[in-house]
Amino acid sequence: MSNTPSGPDAHAGHSHALPADADARKLTFALALIVAFMVGEVVVGALVHSLALLSDAAHMLTDAGAIGLSLFAIRLAARPAKGAMTFGFKRAEILSAQFNGATLLVLALLIIYEAITRLVHPPHVLGTPVLVVALAGIVVNLAATALLSKASRQSMNVEGVFQHLLTDLAAFIFTAIAGLVIITTGFRRADAIASLVVAAIMLKAASGLLRESGRVFLEAAPRGLDPEVIGQLMVSQSGVNEVHDLHIWEVSSGFPSLSAHILVGRDTDCHAVRQQLERLLRERFELEHTTLQVEHQRDELISIQASVAPATSTTDATNP
Repeated sequence: MSNTPSGPDAHAGHSHALPADADARKLTFALALIVAFMVGEVVVGALVHSLALLSDAAHMLTDAGAIGLSLFAIRLAARPAKGAMTFGFKRAEILSAQFNGATLLVLALLIIYEAITRLVHPPHVLGTPVLVVALAGIVVNLAATALLSKASRQSMNVEGVFQHLLTDLAAFIFTAIAGLVIITTGFRRADAIASLVVAAIMLKAASGLLRESGRVFLEAAPRGLDPEVIGQLMVSQSGVNEVHDLHIWEVSSGFPSLSAHILVGRDTDCHAVRQQLERLLRERFELEHTTLQVEHQRDELISIQASVAPATSTTDATNP
């Protein structure tokens, strides 16, 4: 069994559609909630000089952008394969997830910079408006998060938006705590400290999205599918002599693919072996999209050697 590069082949006849329409409706409703609340939060945050509220609002802006991009990616991924796009636009959702991770990363770094500045020079922050808006934000984000928790989170695209909303929910919780601390103790740096905690949560979510989307773009084997284990199981099947050029990758979320070159004995029914292996891969590993090239193994190799030209005699062709 060996593992050398070979190009993936498209294989028709399988359905890999996710419940895109239902997900799109949930995303649209969540978008409406986020945008409506974000506008109010920007106004209050600017009036009371709260970085925690403004960072929440900035995060909600990225939430809105992430949801809008996700809706576009869902529609794009639903387009059928055509022309050179033999897999269609199914990786559009992976691009969306990677963008979501990148925006979380950049926003977290900006918040960290501003929070450190405010730790050194804390501004005057009104605790009561911060607490009230944060509590309202918790309610809005709980509604949006609960809505998306029912969507297909097998989709990395939807998962990216879900991570945005989860970190935003955490942000509102810590902002509410900061507001309460400011009201009860007058400790103004609580606002900046809450922002740093939120930024740490955002960095964790960003690293997860970037790592998982990067695995898809690098065509690594999906998590839970070990090429060595699968290859050894395939070669242990009756009639199989060798498995090589084994590749396992993920076209998009929930769309794993496998291709391999199989050698069988001269008297083995190669079609029966192919069907047996396809059934094994489908039942054991839920691999529906497989391309198996099955051939009979030769008993001996044909040896081809370079021929040596026969020696020719030469005579002196000089004129007398």
